[in-house]
Amino acid sequence: MELRKQYIGELSRLMKENDKIFILDADLGAAGGTTPLYKEFPDRCVDVGIAEANMACIAAGLSASGFVPFIHSFVPFVARRALDQIAVSVSYSEQNVRIVGYDPGVHTTSNGGTHMSFEDVATMRAFCNIAVLDIVDGVQLKKALPYIVQHKGPMYIRFVRKQTEELFDDSYEFRFGKADKIASGKDLTIVASGTSLFDAKNACDILKKDGIKVDLLGIHTVKPLDNKAILTSAKKTGAVLTVENHSIHGGLYSAVCEVLSAEHPTLCDAVAVRDKLTQVGKLNDLKRDYGLTVEDIVARAKALVAKK
Repeated sequence: MELRKQYIGELSRLMKENDKIFILDADLGAAGGTTPLYKEFPDRCVDVGIAEANMACIAAGLSASGFVPFIHSFVPFVARRALDQIAVSVSYSEQNVRIVGYDPGVHTTSNGGTHMSFEDVATMRAFCNIAVLDIVDGVQLKKALPYIVQHKGPMYIRFVRKQTEELFDDSYEFRFGKADKIASGKDLTIVASGTSLFDAKNACDILKKDGIKVDLLGIHTVKPLDNKAILTSAKKTGAVLTVENHSIHGGLYSAVCEVLSAEHPTLCDAVAVRDKLTQVGKLNDLKRDYGLTVEDIVARAKALVAKK
């Protein structure tokens, strides 16, 4: 099932239990999948039109009135176009707004370079009070939503609308601010977020065949980061590779390096976008062009281990 369908299904269940949840869209209800909620909860769903900045301000007002508003659009429209309104009306005003960004990074594919964003995590992570989530699959999002609703303070959530592949099963437990331990090893730590975790896991299988055992950490909460898990793994392996669908500047790599440089200086590298403009393309071609493939992970992992 597509991730957006799991998202809307769980939101529907939660909205039946909690009459304070409010849905806002900026002319993309059909693309995001929220349209069924408008029929089910007509008094708590509003399409503001192509007016993302206004949507953020409306959400702040709803939050100040006791609601828990979710605003939705493609990543660049909620995390870039509405940035000043998020800074002042949401963050500075300490409102419980949930900012949902669809199709981060290379997952924009054919929608084009203007719709692609590699800087959203960096931007949102810079605010003192905005929690940042990078979701890997529908199971994780479904398990996370009850917490997302009750979390105090603003939150940014990025995920791929049409994602159908699943990493976790129904036994999965979401723990805000805690890393998921995917694999254990002593030679290298790989820290991966969002859908990059799929490629990181596949790379670990290849590396294992070559005698490199990886400690794999899945990061859904980029802020606040699970410092303890990262430090514990880094002390064991002595080398850390981050993997993310984002710029190398300001995202997961930066967050991990900040922790390690302060607490336990460690050899590090990243599989991330390195100062390249956005473009149109198919997913596999984009991942190749930006150095985000399984092969890229394996190559950087081996090079990093060789430096130890």
